[in-house]
Amino acid sequence: MFLPLKFWLLGVVLNTVLLSISWFIPKKLLTPTGAIHAWFLGVLLWVSLGWRAYLLVMFYFLVGSTVTRIGIREKEALGIAEKRSGARGPENVWGSALTGAICAVSIFLINWLYPGQIVPNWVSSTTSLLLLGFVASFSTKLSDTCASEVGKAYGKSTFLITTLQAVPRGTEGAVSLEGTVAGIFGSIAIALVGWSVGLTDLIGVVWCVIAAFVATNLESVIGATLQSRYEWLTNELVNIVNTLIGAVTAASLGWLWLSFGIFI
Repeated sequence: MFLPLKFWLLGVVLNTVLLSISWFIPKKLLTPTGAIHAWFLGVLLWVSLGWRAYLLVMFYFLVGSTVTRIGIREKEALGIAEKRSGARGPENVWGSALTGAICAVSIFLINWLYPGQIVPNWVSSTTSLLLLGFVASFSTKLSDTCASEVGKAYGKSTFLITTLQAVPRGTEGAVSLEGTVAGIFGSIAIALVGWSVGLTDLIGVVWCVIAAFVATNLESVIGATLQSRYEWLTNELVNIVNTLIGAVTAASLGWLWLSFGIFI
């Protein structure tokens, strides 16, 4: 599938304009190198999946950046705020979007290999599951961001997920009722965006929300058990694992639904 040159150029121009605008707003959303990586990611998604995927990721980025700044002064005073006041660097860009980018590129390659209107059933099924994984990866990441940032700002009681021992806000592996509820709402919101633009159907929204809940809690388990033991297990690497778990879980649920037509 060879895309017209004007389609590529539109992606380049759109990303350049939007990132130029973001550079002049008072509260920086991206570091300089983060902006370069976000530009590349934006063009990649635009070319691979078009405006629908681009809109979904923009929704994630804007909501995620806004949520990060909730209670920022208090979180900074406690030393639990995101570094650089929430401005995203390249490690944040790919920690959040690598899984989704892999899904998008995979879909692009499948469409390139099978450009016709009539394709084998396994091709259309695989594409649908990859789209579901794409939406689920960002649903998972927004769920994680909302749960973490709201929990750090407003969590009245925070507990270590593995032992239910009370711990201070911002502790790796800590969960709170407020954060958990915020995470669920975040996953629902972005999954509905994916449904509204035709990236998935309503049952896919259900799979995304379930997958996001599972993956977010598993990430907390990783934070409580492994992250403090291994220096190489950074937040960004855990984010990649988190979104991968979300995408695989949603795609697996979708595959079971397609194969057996039952609720899991």
